[in-house]
Parts: sequence; C-alpha cells; structure tokens
Amino acid sequence: MTIAQAELPTAAAASAPAKPLLLSVNNIEVVYNDVILVLRGLSLEVPQGEIVALLGANGAGKSTTLKAISGLLKTEDGEVTRGDIVFEGERINGIDPDRIVRRGIFQVMEGRRIVGDMTCQENLRLGAFTRRDSEVKQDLEMVYDYFPRLKERTGLAGYLSGGEQQMLAIGRALMARPKLILMDEPSMGLSPLMVKEVFSIIRRINKDLGVTILLVEQNARMALQAASSGYIMENGKVVLDGTAEELKSNEDVKEFYLGGGSEERKSFKNLKSFKRRKRWI
Repeated sequence: MTIAQAELPTAAAASAPAKPLLLSVNNIEVVYNDVILVLRGLSLEVPQGEIVALLGANGAGKSTTLKAISGLLKTEDGEVTRGDIVFEGERINGIDPDRIVRRGIFQVMEGRRIVGDMTCQENLRLGAFTRRDSEVKQDLEMVYDYFPRLKERTGLAGYLSGGEQQMLAIGRALMARPKLILMDEPSMGLSPLMVKEVFSIIRRINKDLGVTILLVEQNARMALQAASSGYIMENGKVVLDGTAEELKSNEDVKEFYLGGGSEERKSFKNLKSFKRRKRWI
C-alpha cells in the first residue's frame, strides 16, 4: 500500500461521523534555552474519546510535544514560541501546569515519577490535589478496581516492581478525573507480559471511562494495536499520519517500526510521497 492509497477513505469511513476534537496542536515551535529549536511547526489532532499514538525515534520530539501540551516546558527552560495549543476550543499556551490539570489534562511522565517514600494510597491522593469534591475515596476504589494489586501494597511505593509503579502512575492520573491523559512510554522497562497487561488496562480505561489518550510509545506494534490513529515524528515535525490500520499496512512504517520491509531507506526525509497537510508547511 502506498501513502496515496492510504489516503483514500473506505465507504464505511466516509459514512462514519467525525468525532469532535478535544485537542488541536497547530504549527507549534518549541525552543529550549532560547537557542535550541526542537519542534519545527508540529501539528496534530486528538478526537474526543480516542487513543492516538505518537511514534518516532529517540530525539524526534515526542516527549517535548507532551510537555508543551501539559505546560511542563517551563521546568526545563523550554517555551512554545509559535503556534497554538487548543483544548476544548480554548487556547492553553502559557497556562500554568496546575491550571491545565484542572482543565482536564494529566501527564503520566516517562519513568513513572512516583514518590518512593510515600505509600501507594498517598501517591494516588496526590493525583487528586486539584480537586475539592467529596468523591476522592470513591475514586480510590475505582482505581483499585482497575489495579487490585495496588490495594494489596500497603508499604512504600519505592518497593513496588516496575509494572506496579506504572500502574500506580496511571492510577494517580485517574484520580485527577482527566478528560485527556498524556502517556509517555508506559511500556519502558517492563517485561513483555507486563506490557500486555498495562496496554490492556489502557484500552479498558479508554473504553469504560471515555478518557481520551495521547500515547507516546517506542513499542510501535503495541501502540498501533491500542490506538485508532497515529502520527509519526522525525526531527521535530510530523512526517506521516493516518489511521492505525493504514500505518500498520504502510511499507515504510513496517520497515522503520514494525520490523519488516526492506533495508534500503534509513530516514523518512528521503520519502517523496509522504502525506503533508497544508497547515504543516
């Protein structure tokens, strides 16, 4: 299948109503330390209620994209210098991270970032720090329904296994009652069996709770199995996008990310037929 062929909609796709956009990233540039340009006119869209995968090699700018959305660039001397990030129809560029959490966006950081000298329950309650309602205890039980292992772990979170820490990080995100979860490398450092379990829970959360997920993941095969659509980044910009099925069927994606295809190409920048929308120019 060529990229041009992948752009042709099927009859079913053409008749299906488009879901409303929850998040729209429009032609943003990100600079670190006033000199290092990392994102170079990046644009992407995340429909409400879907899982969208963001793929690319190390250094492509995936984590920077998530930090730009969640407002965490300031902690690393980064800044969105151009473009707009729009969530539920409102521009959120430059808003403080705690206000972004209150609006419904929560990032699960790469490496989990749990607080090791606090208990599981204390870590989960940290996720609800922006809330003032009386249903936090009820939501704790909801998290334990998804992650029953966490209810059994009453000691310090630093003694949890890598998989349990990842579950705790996702559970902490759920405690904020997010509309959108930004997940950065949820499979990192996990065994194959634990990776399957974590991705199964991610799909359940999306289906049961209707939480939208923007997923950055090195395991492209697992990401595209979970996602409905995806974007591929290289050198700070999107070079290819489509439905998950289109991307899985694309020969170039097979070659670079799924372990198939020929060995001729080494970079998407030499690919002449990739899909490039006008807003990315």
